[in-house]
Amino acid sequence: MLYTPEHHALMDSMRRFIEAEIEPHTEEWEDAGIFPAHELFRKLGQAGFLGVGRPEEYGGSGLDYSYGIAAAEAWGRVSSQGVSMGIIVQTDMATPALARHGSDALRREFLAPAISGEAVVCLGVSETGAGSDVASLKTRARKDGGDYVIDGSKMWITNATQADWMCLLANTSDGAPHRNKSLIIVPLRERGRLRPGIEMHKIRKMGNCASDTAQVFFDGVRVPLHHCIGEEGQGFVYQMEQFQEERLAAAARRLGSEHLIAGVADYLRQRIAFGKPLLDNQYIQFKLAELKTEIEALRGLIHMAAERYISGEDVVELASMAKLKAGRLAREVADWCVQFYGGMGYTWDNPAARAFRDSRLGSIGGGADEIMLSIIAKKMGLTSPRAARA
Repeated sequence: MLYTPEHHALMDSMRRFIEAEIEPHTEEWEDAGIFPAHELFRKLGQAGFLGVGRPEEYGGSGLDYSYGIAAAEAWGRVSSQGVSMGIIVQTDMATPALARHGSDALRREFLAPAISGEAVVCLGVSETGAGSDVASLKTRARKDGGDYVIDGSKMWITNATQADWMCLLANTSDGAPHRNKSLIIVPLRERGRLRPGIEMHKIRKMGNCASDTAQVFFDGVRVPLHHCIGEEGQGFVYQMEQFQEERLAAAARRLGSEHLIAGVADYLRQRIAFGKPLLDNQYIQFKLAELKTEIEALRGLIHMAAERYISGEDVVELASMAKLKAGRLAREVADWCVQFYGGMGYTWDNPAARAFRDSRLGSIGGGADEIMLSIIAKKMGLTSPRAARA
């Protein structure tokens, strides 16, 4: 997939937005442990950045998925990865299934405000005992009249403390684990306050500090049955589809590591040691060249996966490879940049130090490296029939 002038125009517009509306505030948001999602998302919505690739009738651009990848890559320029992660949750994690499978009524009520930025959203899949093993989640939504009654909890929920609604994966029957789950839109607030039966405990993390993350508890929370996205019992399938967009977007966002390389190179040009710039050291030059080569290889993998996704092919294997490679490469780039900054790289506010903390999540969230490897091995035919059934 080669970006056209239109792709580059979108990315340039986003870069200008980032420089004007995000970067001047990142230090403040990092210190506060939260960014003002409603305020920022309204601006993003007005600029058209929350509906790239979404249907025009709900406020989106109607562009193909390649523009979504370009947008995700552009968000990689944000120095505070907690902010870009919050945006990606809105665009590529909590809304793809609604956009693809939701009823017109649901999309008008919930997707359109998410695209305009009037609503902040989150995704509720992981639990304390069910992270990568999605099939084992325990949260239940039982039917009672015309409602679901939801009991359980969700863990590691990005945007939770500000979100207006959650795309929740819950058990809606006692059937087989892969056929008893549904995705349900759950409004979290009424008149600005948490609805009765909902509690949240904010989680302090080692990185992505500007992102608000919480454990969310549900105790007898009612939502109408028509809040189910698509067919009841198809939630696991829909979520696996949703994971593909999430993982490709997450990988594309990691391409922003190239800006970290450019930053440390500029620093090393100015840093004189033993009578010459540190960047004159051939070992440093070669290592930075090697890292940049790895980033370009990752870009090629992401673009190939996106092209095939647009054409309707199964990209589970390629998306898993991209997610695996991106998480590991972002960590490697950040680690080497910390090293090359020297003592300055070990200070809290150094960009490489922040990236070092933030990038560690890339090999855990959205499917751990080990899960990506197991998916790839299964696609390669390396697992036994018994393991594949499991």
